[in-house]
Amino acid sequence: MDKLVEQGSRRLKWAYEHMPVIQELDRRYREEQPLAGLKIGMALHTEAKTGMLAVTLANAGAKICLASCNPLSTDDSVAAALRDEYGLDVHAKKYETQEEYYNNLNAVLNISPDYVIDDGADLITMAHTKRRDALKNIKGGNEETTTGVIRLKAMAAQGKLEFPVMDINDAKMKYLFDNRYGTGQSAFDGWMNATNLVVAGKHLVVGGYGWCGKGVAMRAKGMGAIVTVTEVDPVKAIEARMDGFEVKPMAEAVKTADIVMTVTGCKDIITEKVLANMKDGCVMGNVGHFDNEINKKDLDAMTVSKEKARDFVDRYTLKDGRKLYLIAEGRLMNLAAGQGHPAEVMDTSFASQAMGIVYMVNNHERMSCQVYRVPDEIDNEIATIKLRSRGIEIDSLTPEQYDYIHSWQEGT
Repeated sequence: MDKLVEQGSRRLKWAYEHMPVIQELDRRYREEQPLAGLKIGMALHTEAKTGMLAVTLANAGAKICLASCNPLSTDDSVAAALRDEYGLDVHAKKYETQEEYYNNLNAVLNISPDYVIDDGADLITMAHTKRRDALKNIKGGNEETTTGVIRLKAMAAQGKLEFPVMDINDAKMKYLFDNRYGTGQSAFDGWMNATNLVVAGKHLVVGGYGWCGKGVAMRAKGMGAIVTVTEVDPVKAIEARMDGFEVKPMAEAVKTADIVMTVTGCKDIITEKVLANMKDGCVMGNVGHFDNEINKKDLDAMTVSKEKARDFVDRYTLKDGRKLYLIAEGRLMNLAAGQGHPAEVMDTSFASQAMGIVYMVNNHERMSCQVYRVPDEIDNEIATIKLRSRGIEIDSLTPEQYDYIHSWQEGT
């Protein structure tokens, strides 16, 4: 076996061993074949956990075509193993050019998929714009992340979305665990792999206090950092303050920052105005989906020289002599410089994807062209399987308790 394929095979098997919910769904779907004869196009971070989702859907009867949703997030060993050992159609590699990235998305749409699974909505957007020939066959899809959901809800609000989409990002078994604990841990896995620098005792700024930002701030605090949060939402800002963090505008916070991590899902969090105030030696990293949270055009315009400091770190020497550092070209550093979220966390996220696409197959004819929340019964089933896999038992309501919380007559 080729060494690259062998490495990828080991990573896939390791992930599968630590994904008990996916294991149970895999066993169930092998027998039931809920996706028999269907073509599913996928644009997801092509790494081990994604690989096992793709294999599970293939075992459920689907023909799979997989591309990456980010030019830097592919694990080449996993892509090779999925092709050579599992026989999947995979179009992804690390360090894709922009042209290669969109060619790979086109390859997914070339199979005329019946359903799509997206992360960031680039695939779905392409189907609605440049590849409308593929759109006519797509009956529904799933979206994995905050950024993609924002885009798709905007499309739906403007009447531009032409098939129903399941919002996997806002499933409870996704955002409460993947966004918070997964991002919190993997951000610092990427940080350490990229920089090999300590966090304790340093001023660390977290841009954004959504579920991902909460996870990053919580982990940074636990590692001994002095954490400041920046926000545009007043409710989230006061929440961050009540959680014990300093809250400041970004342009003020960076004056003392040793580390800045953007986690917003929005653009232009770090611009010329912010860079002008940034402390000499500050290291910047992004954990949002796209590479536009840190404005690289503004950074380049202020720079006299740029050189590679480490494999995943670029050193920018500014016109005023300051040196700033950028991890993974401003792309999501937990995947570009790391291996992404832990397998146990992605287990529940990708179980939501698997059950969500089966739900879509069974219900798409009754669904309009909107973005839908994952039904509670799917969240609850995934949570029940996860608890059982860990040997955890919980209480259940008595009939009297159930009646009590569903009635209004009984009071003081």
